[in-house]
Amino acid sequence: MAGVLAIIPAIFWGVVFYQKQPESKRTTIILFLAGTVSVAPLLLYKYLWQFFPWINAFVYTNTFNDNLVGFANLSLVPLDVLATFMIVGAIEEIAKFSAVRMIHRKRICSITDCIEYFIIVALGFAFAENIIYFYNIMSVRGVDGIFLPFVFRSLFSTFAHVMFSGIFGYYYGLATFPNQVMSESYNQGKWQFIRSLIKFFRLDRLKAFHDEKIIQGLLIAVVLHAFFNIFLEMNWTFLIVPYLTIGFIVLSYMFDNRRVDKDYCTIEK
Repeated sequence: MAGVLAIIPAIFWGVVFYQKQPESKRTTIILFLAGTVSVAPLLLYKYLWQFFPWINAFVYTNTFNDNLVGFANLSLVPLDVLATFMIVGAIEEIAKFSAVRMIHRKRICSITDCIEYFIIVALGFAFAENIIYFYNIMSVRGVDGIFLPFVFRSLFSTFAHVMFSGIFGYYYGLATFPNQVMSESYNQGKWQFIRSLIKFFRLDRLKAFHDEKIIQGLLIAVVLHAFFNIFLEMNWTFLIVPYLTIGFIVLSYMFDNRRVDKDYCTIEK
């Protein structure tokens, strides 16, 4: 039952974004399964807490529970909540990133390929996560108590994973084609920070650009992930719809942008 419910939002959001950048069925299945399996290390990590409490990173965030962080002087968020969700976001986004890395580099021909691959992995991850959530809820509340959680996780939580990973995928795409991206005319005058670092430290230009884009994409995904979790934790549910709506607009713009849709495999041939 939990599996049937969990596959519904995965199919829905998969159809929405698959139409923007269709991929081969084989690649789609591999990525989806990789995203599903990427949940396993996180579950194992949590399971080991009972035997090795010192590896539980969240124990250390409790030391911040007397400190508060203000947001525009309108409200305060406990620092331990912020630190905890930053860790959660980092662990989950790195897990999904690792799943994408299973695909051979030669299969990636454009930046939109990278965005699509990250989205497919995110759907696999959300699918596995939803199975766990739905099973636990039905175990406690019964089938009658699953409707609202199902609607929320289908419309919001699943898409949230898509948003975080899709944006990370854009930066991974930039990192995948550093030479082409940096040399194109429309990027002249950009990337000033990385260019300054390259000049000062005499770094390898392409490697430095690659690493900077990966780190930038990961940090943005982690921060977006943390804010979504904070909205839930602080019961700021009124912010979720506009937050995810903006995310949907950004992702759609990325897919519709001709610059990121350029087929570099054809160009290289």
